[in-house]
Amino acid sequence: MADNNLLSRLDGIDARFDEIGTLITDPAVIADQQRYVKLTKEYKHLENLLAATRRYRQALNDIDQARLILDEEADEDLRLMAREEIDSNSALLPRMEEEIKLLLIPEDPEDSKNVVLEIRGGTGGDEAALFAGDLARMYTRYCEARGWTVQVSSFTEGAAGGFKEIIMSVTGDSVYGTLKYESGVHRVQRVPVTETQGRVHTSAASVAVLPEAEPFDVQINEGEIKWDTFRSSGAGGQNVNKVNSGVRLRYMWTNPNTGQQQEILIECTETRDQPKNKERALARLRTFIYDAEHQKYIDDIASRRKTLVSTGDRSAKIRTYNYPQGRITDHRIGYTIFNLPAFMDGDIQDCIDHLIVAENAEKLKEAEL
Repeated sequence: MADNNLLSRLDGIDARFDEIGTLITDPAVIADQQRYVKLTKEYKHLENLLAATRRYRQALNDIDQARLILDEEADEDLRLMAREEIDSNSALLPRMEEEIKLLLIPEDPEDSKNVVLEIRGGTGGDEAALFAGDLARMYTRYCEARGWTVQVSSFTEGAAGGFKEIIMSVTGDSVYGTLKYESGVHRVQRVPVTETQGRVHTSAASVAVLPEAEPFDVQINEGEIKWDTFRSSGAGGQNVNKVNSGVRLRYMWTNPNTGQQQEILIECTETRDQPKNKERALARLRTFIYDAEHQKYIDDIASRRKTLVSTGDRSAKIRTYNYPQGRITDHRIGYTIFNLPAFMDGDIQDCIDHLIVAENAEKLKEAEL
């Protein structure tokens, strides 16, 4: 049976789709980049919603036509075909309705953005740094399998290997909408390579997934930025330690949430081209300010949502990696699997899929759909 409430929510979508289609061809709208980007995202979203709506209405129409045949035809072959049509389309309706309900929920405007991925070793000393290195490798493998581009912006190595801190930029399709579930504290239980007694230790690393800011998302007075250059260090190459390609950015910024001034310091040695490093340092500056200014919004969402699936709470312990048992547990949704080697090799999609399902269920409940 058709969901009449759902059908009523679909009224007017065609008109809005046509309206946006006209707006995004208007030169005045195209000149306003912020508005143009927002409208093109809405246009793409409505395009997907309309396609799902047409499939749903077609299935309903096919059911109605098949019922007419049952009411009016005496031919048993036709009646059998009509029953099969009703059964097959009726089986599809619940899945179609679920798809439409999810598309009716407003998208997080940040889901389509690229990200800055920050991983830091926490409690556990050298072992925490080693674990941070394992996480960096895990995410790099996952992102590369998705066809995304990963670039290391900066890193500080641990004394025994791994990273005390590593910052990477990830670019691709809907990166933030996928990786945002990874923000939080990741805990590892294993025997460290430095342990002589064979005892299991518990260490931790924090992961922060920040949506990369567009140039028009934040206002920066570039005249107040102080730039320094320095010689990059790296694994060979003619210009390593000879050309000042590394850049250091200093910017005084007033935090709108606290009213206090603070100096932001960013270094970038991603490339051997100084202008490109400056451009990427600026991108990280925009992302830092954007993230800080939107923290209130994130906190507001978190306070209303009953789950911790994607609240952006970076202090919450979200996952445990237990090496002796080969077990991974995501504490937010009670998800446990025993394929730790594959998981650490980047096979994390199944866990993310379960988190997305849990998040969608929460959204449907909040939207009363």
